[in-house]
Amino acid sequence: MNHVFRKATSADAPHIWTILQNAILRRKADGSNQWQDGYPNPEIIQQDIEKGIGYVLTDRETIVGYSAVLINHEPEYDNLQGEWLTHGDFVVFHRVAIAEGYTGQNLSKKIIDFIEEFALKNNIHSLKADTNHDNFAMMKIFEKAGFVFCGIVHFRGSPRRAYEKVL
Repeated sequence: MNHVFRKATSADAPHIWTILQNAILRRKADGSNQWQDGYPNPEIIQQDIEKGIGYVLTDRETIVGYSAVLINHEPEYDNLQGEWLTHGDFVVFHRVAIAEGYTGQNLSKKIIDFIEEFALKNNIHSLKADTNHDNFAMMKIFEKAGFVFCGIVHFRGSPRRAYEKVL
């Protein structure tokens, strides 16, 4: 496979939305309440693209994954119930989703690897992320990738498990 992680464009938006819709359905089928409240949605994707924070993982020309990647911008992380490992600059990522037919191929880890490279290129040595308390697959991915559970944050009224990895 020939994977590239690049900024998303407006032309990518319909593909990204399809990926996220399927991920929303997978979360529901898993019995999770994550992403069952109208988020994410096409407006969020468009905002990600306009802000330059939406990224796609491609296999040749096919979009196989999506994530939003931000530097030092997650206000909810200031309200962590717990303790971060570091308190300097960080890269945060949200909305990691893999396309139907590509799940189970370790592509979420591939996205995290690209995000690590992005952080190091920007001389940042901390990755932070969060997931729903019932997203066991993502928690396992975080733990395998070397992330440490740091505490609880809240988004849209729901508690989320927050993780950090020092690079």
